[in-house]
Amino acid sequence: MSSFFPEADTPDSEIEALDELFAQAGLVRNLRGKAAGATVLLRRQRQRQRMERADPEDLRRMAGEIRVAPNGVQWLPAPGFAAVEWLWHGFSTRRGGQSRAYCPEGAAGELNLGFTEADDRETVLLNRRLLAEAITADASTPLITVRQFHSNLIAAARKSDLARLQPPKADGVITDQPGLLLGIQTADCIPVLVADRGKKVVAAFHAGWRGTVKRIVEMGIGRMRLEYGCRPEDLCAAIGPGIGACCYAVGEEVVTEFESQFAYARELFREVFDADPVRTKYPMLFLTQRAPGHSSIGPSVHLDLVEANRRQLLDAGVKPEAIDLVGGCTNCQNDLFFSHRAGRGHAGRMLSVIGIRPS
Repeated sequence: MSSFFPEADTPDSEIEALDELFAQAGLVRNLRGKAAGATVLLRRQRQRQRMERADPEDLRRMAGEIRVAPNGVQWLPAPGFAAVEWLWHGFSTRRGGQSRAYCPEGAAGELNLGFTEADDRETVLLNRRLLAEAITADASTPLITVRQFHSNLIAAARKSDLARLQPPKADGVITDQPGLLLGIQTADCIPVLVADRGKKVVAAFHAGWRGTVKRIVEMGIGRMRLEYGCRPEDLCAAIGPGIGACCYAVGEEVVTEFESQFAYARELFREVFDADPVRTKYPMLFLTQRAPGHSSIGPSVHLDLVEANRRQLLDAGVKPEAIDLVGGCTNCQNDLFFSHRAGRGHAGRMLSVIGIRPS
């Protein structure tokens, strides 16, 4: 009697050939139901064998230039945006504000820009004015944000939106109206800023792993084309600080989600061994009596969200040389950035902003 699961009685060579056919079509074979434990283990071993191994240090992208505004706010620019004279932009850090919610007692105030439960609303509004002043030289420059929920929804921003009681639910925002700053909040997720140099259109996208799987950046550029007639060859983009591949360990479910959407999914993952200095110095403390293959100690799978979103920009038609990687791992450099993971959920928010300077 033939088994419902092909791995149960199909030679490895045939399974691998089948996987190759699926890969060529940008698809991944999926098992329905439950297979035997040994079969699942073999399948995962085959998957892991296809992943490159890396050291965390090799995957780390440190932050680039940090600018300090006259009001003390520290922020990161995108070098490729410097030539666009009409463009406002910047990626905030946690340095230079008035918040006391996330810093040690006695430390200088911080630039939390999110309305979190731990912080005071008026303090956050003051911090937002400080950021606007640092980027545009005017603290009263209007800032438009969205209520983010890891979607691929895009909102078109207009000055009339400033009168709304609540911002729209979306994870991307676009506009062609000058005098506004568009802002995306992050504390590990990837912020992506895009500008059309010809038509003077700007966009900001929030790309966590769920939004990335839903193609938030590709969808957003498609919306720019529909709404404003933007051409991909006229676009420039900047990918800001977020959790890096050096630190972003994920589970099998995330690997599966990416494989279901992208033919190049395997190129986004690396096998990384634990670099814990205690484990390195005292390996005998971490020995286990479990049989080989059954221990939880071993390499973890890390996702490169920056590369995933760079690939989406390329697929949307943005030229490689028009894409800036600003750098900075929020988890590694949590003295410079807020990190939800490093703070175990207790973290402020940064804002990545972009706008059109009035004529």
